[in-house]
Amino acid sequence: MHRQTEITGILHQVRSGDQGAEEKLINLVYADLRKIARRCMAGERQNHTLQPTAIVHEAYLRIFRGASVDWRDRAHFLAVAASQIRRVLIDHGRAFRGPHRAGNFKVALDDNLAPSAKAPCDFEVIDDLLQRLQKADPEAASVVELKFFSGLTDVEVAEVLATSHSSVRRRWVFARAWLGKHLANN
Repeated sequence: MHRQTEITGILHQVRSGDQGAEEKLINLVYADLRKIARRCMAGERQNHTLQPTAIVHEAYLRIFRGASVDWRDRAHFLAVAASQIRRVLIDHGRAFRGPHRAGNFKVALDDNLAPSAKAPCDFEVIDDLLQRLQKADPEAASVVELKFFSGLTDVEVAEVLATSHSSVRRRWVFARAWLGKHLANN
């Protein structure tokens, strides 16, 4: 059975209440979730107190102990997981820094969005900007979140958002310009 099809089938089992399906699911997606967490952590400070494993565990708990989700497929699951991983990092960052934020923010807004040690990311700034972009263009904000945090390709983003590849590209171009303008003002 193709891995994506298998994951989609297990997600439907989870949705229907099959308790054993959650364990099967975590075994199949754990490596993907760690990859997303490592990708997000690449932009964090060197002495970060969270590790990718802890982030994955916290995000997984938030996914399955929260409201029930109508899972569509693997890409949809990874999009939700990436969003939860982002929330874990933002919550941790806010608790760590308290009311005083570091204003040091750099991110390359190109098609290769992986944060790196050379370009540290302040997830609180990203979150603030994404919330503002969400008000200006919700679809563009979704594209940024899916590409930046999930590492999904344009084709996968189009699948998750049930839109065309060209629509994803247009929204991505708009979002890059919008974010670039607002990042310059930070």
